[in-house]
Amino acid sequence: MAKLLHSTPRLHSIHRHSLHFLSTFSLSSSAPSPSSIVSSTSTYHFLSPNSSLSLSISRPQSFALFLSPISRRNFSVSAFDSDSNSSSTQVDSKPKLEEKGEDSGNGAPKTEEFPTGEFEFKEFGLWKNFVVKCRMLIAFPWQRVKKGSVLTMKLRGQISDQLKSRFSQGLSLPQICENFIKAAYDPRISGVYLHIEPLNCGWGKVEEIRRHILDFRKSGKFVVGYLPVCGEKEYYLACACEEVYAPPSAYFRLYGLSVQASFLGGIFEKVGIEPQIERIGKYKSAGDQLARKSISEENRDMLTTLLDNIYGNWLDKISAAKGKSKDEVEKFVNEGVYQIQSLKEEGWITNINYDDEVISMLKERLGIQKGKKLPMVDYRRYSGVKKWTLGLSDGKERIAVIRASGSISRVRSPLSSPMSGIVAEQLIEKIRSVKESKRYKAVIIRIDSPGGDALASDLMWREIRLLAAEKPVIASMVDVAASGGYYMAMGTGTIVAENLTLTGSIGVVTGKFNLGKLYEKIGFNKEIISRGKFAELTEAEQRPFRPEEAELFAKSAQHAYAQFRDKAASSRSMPVDKMEENAQGRVWTGGDAASRGLVDAIGGMNRAVAIAKQKANIPQEQPVNTVQTW
Repeated sequence: MAKLLHSTPRLHSIHRHSLHFLSTFSLSSSAPSPSSIVSSTSTYHFLSPNSSLSLSISRPQSFALFLSPISRRNFSVSAFDSDSNSSSTQVDSKPKLEEKGEDSGNGAPKTEEFPTGEFEFKEFGLWKNFVVKCRMLIAFPWQRVKKGSVLTMKLRGQISDQLKSRFSQGLSLPQICENFIKAAYDPRISGVYLHIEPLNCGWGKVEEIRRHILDFRKSGKFVVGYLPVCGEKEYYLACACEEVYAPPSAYFRLYGLSVQASFLGGIFEKVGIEPQIERIGKYKSAGDQLARKSISEENRDMLTTLLDNIYGNWLDKISAAKGKSKDEVEKFVNEGVYQIQSLKEEGWITNINYDDEVISMLKERLGIQKGKKLPMVDYRRYSGVKKWTLGLSDGKERIAVIRASGSISRVRSPLSSPMSGIVAEQLIEKIRSVKESKRYKAVIIRIDSPGGDALASDLMWREIRLLAAEKPVIASMVDVAASGGYYMAMGTGTIVAENLTLTGSIGVVTGKFNLGKLYEKIGFNKEIISRGKFAELTEAEQRPFRPEEAELFAKSAQHAYAQFRDKAASSRSMPVDKMEENAQGRVWTGGDAASRGLVDAIGGMNRAVAIAKQKANIPQEQPVNTVQTW
């Protein structure tokens, strides 16, 4: 049986100063034989970012094998549509526009202006304040908040880009951001108190939260951060707060970022397993972890660039927030400071206090008498407060939001949970429903995916492209939108990414394991009777490819890559040879991708909404109703 090399890397946060790609290679089986440990009855191509990467300082890269039967499939790609299906409509109202220049298909510069979507806090008038107070009086009991309350949120662990119900566990990025907006206008909220602990998310989500903290401060209310355990990501968020406190025993590990990549080629060689990997794109390092014993120069170059971009951005933002030079911040990191007293003396934190002491200070600031508790409302309860209650009108015009998070598959596995990844057939149903509805003026597709099944990615691309022919469609990238995730974004009219979103990875990887030597060592034998020249291509794992089989396998992968690259070139109005320079399986940060024409604008959800309004000919000052599709 052939071996299925299926990489589904997930982007993790820098936890204790690390940027970590967790690569999970799924080697599936359908027969109870010794080969079931690393075998499969199907082979197809995968669009995934470079999963051999592990940028980490706190722990080694995780590697896991999952056994999950998969039916036999042949890879195919739908017909290539080279027509441009999206158009932009300018509006008269264009506050705060930013120019975006890129090459058109003929090499001439093309400039388009996009609204920034920057948050502007506007005080309510007397009448609207009166209406808001009346609405608060008739709100349900669980939506009421005591006057003078402090909104408390504990930011730690995983943060999902999906909306969550009242009874769901974990944090939701959309609800965190909405809570900041509501709290800015809520007359019952005096300020925000954030507990920031180790985060398990990417830099895209961190940047979005940081932006909303800064936006909240425009209301004039205080925002205080508390850091019991702190790495680079946590400090990056905390520096957006007005004040930062830490207990005397806090764990501060601001030592910088490092890169590591692990390789299993030597282990497989010793046990008699030969990975036969076909990768198209010199930077497409998915599979290197299995086949190589050391890092390639291309992979090293790509990792170094990514690390430099992330670290450079961190230094820039911290220096700006703390009023210090970039050299001073870098010197602080290189000194390896861990003593909390030193952090206070040098101005990296406001003061050293325990949580109860910070609460006492807040009580004093708000004029609360001793013996009385500080009125607080937590994240979960405040998420239930309706925007309507606070006079934050959604508007009549509707913009649909389709959220696509996780690895990509064509159909849902019987054992998978409802929220596990992007299932193409389900997402296509949503896309078609939105396309047929006349209620929506525009569509935003939020993508947070490292890729996955190539066929599924192509089918979704086609449906998104058809949708874009009917109404404006904007792609909004979160932590990662690479390979299959970028494939989806290509079908939209405009792509928006965070500065540190990981995207691109336009490449293909596929392969199998040759277990011949392993079988010989353990005394296992397998005989195959076949008809057809290539009948054993996906079945004979007890031997390497024959020359004609290897040639067919390589041609198939090259064909899949050419389809991906050519569609990317057409979608971005870029010559194929220029797209080839940006492809080759290379992962880019959002900022670099924008400079190369792979992304149109840098920003988060607010900017995506502003661009959607522009494309749909909706005035920027007019509020819209963003409807989440389920």
